[in-house]
Amino acid sequence: MASSMLTVRNMKKYFPTGKEGKFVKAIDDISFDIRKNEVVGLVGESGSGKSTTAYTIMGMHAITEGTVTFQGQDISMPAVKRSGELKRQLQIVFQDPGTSLNPQRNVGQILRVPLQVHKMVPQNQQLKRAEELLALVGMEPETVYRYPKSLGGGERQLIAIARALASSPSLMVLDEPTSSLDVSIQAKIINTLMDLQKQMKMSYLFITHDMSLMRNIADRIAVMYLGRIMEMAPAKDFFEKPQHPYTKMLISSIPVTLEREEQLKPDSIQSRGEIPSPVDIPPGCRFQGRCPYAKALCQEEEPEMKERFPDHFIACHYANGEIMERKEGLSNGQ
Repeated sequence: MASSMLTVRNMKKYFPTGKEGKFVKAIDDISFDIRKNEVVGLVGESGSGKSTTAYTIMGMHAITEGTVTFQGQDISMPAVKRSGELKRQLQIVFQDPGTSLNPQRNVGQILRVPLQVHKMVPQNQQLKRAEELLALVGMEPETVYRYPKSLGGGERQLIAIARALASSPSLMVLDEPTSSLDVSIQAKIINTLMDLQKQMKMSYLFITHDMSLMRNIADRIAVMYLGRIMEMAPAKDFFEKPQHPYTKMLISSIPVTLEREEQLKPDSIQSRGEIPSPVDIPPGCRFQGRCPYAKALCQEEEPEMKERFPDHFIACHYANGEIMERKEGLSNGQ
């Protein structure tokens, strides 16, 4: 097994509501790892905790409980307390490039900032390096003189990616990097990201609600629901033999065009009820109120993450109708 680049253990992020003793449990005890040169997809419905997971890993939110380790170093502290070298190696690309690029600076100035901060190249070589970064993402060198407002949404996102690449990171967190873009532009962005990942030997945490996208680009996939990871598996197993009812529900709703793809989809699962509030999470399995297979045990005891197949973990008392064996020492994703 490849060594881990990033390790998350029992991470929680709770936000106070203003009412005494009440918290929004945005992340509620998750564990997983990202290996070297690996793309891990983090999927789930809106409000599942995906983006909060990204921001907490990056130190933008303080961890309520648990640990995050990067290349063996504990990085559970907020970003302001992290070393410059750590910040260089960990980069994030946000969903909306329109809000992440300084409109008062041209592209060259935007790209030179990380080069200056991390002392990547001498000052007299920074403009040339900015042009090289633009070439990496398929843009013309003259773009260095343009301002974000004169660029399209896809072009702005490519600039954001180039800025993240400027520090030569080991791990990039991609928070829905194509969801705000036209469909015609999305494929170019995705292809560029995957080419760069292989070329620069980076690891990605790729956050998205687009399940079909993960089928083609992720090595492993984790699905979140109401602050917890429900299932994590290699991409092929995730789509061809999903175990958790929630995973099956999401996969069965993916539109397909080929007969073979339709045959691979699990039987359609119709969820019941509504997603509970992250402030008042019900006892037992948090999906039990929507699960058509829930039994008494599901209402009483929250399932732990267990390894059902090699490298395939599931948090469910019953998988395909079979009660899961109790195994000690297993946590979410490990």
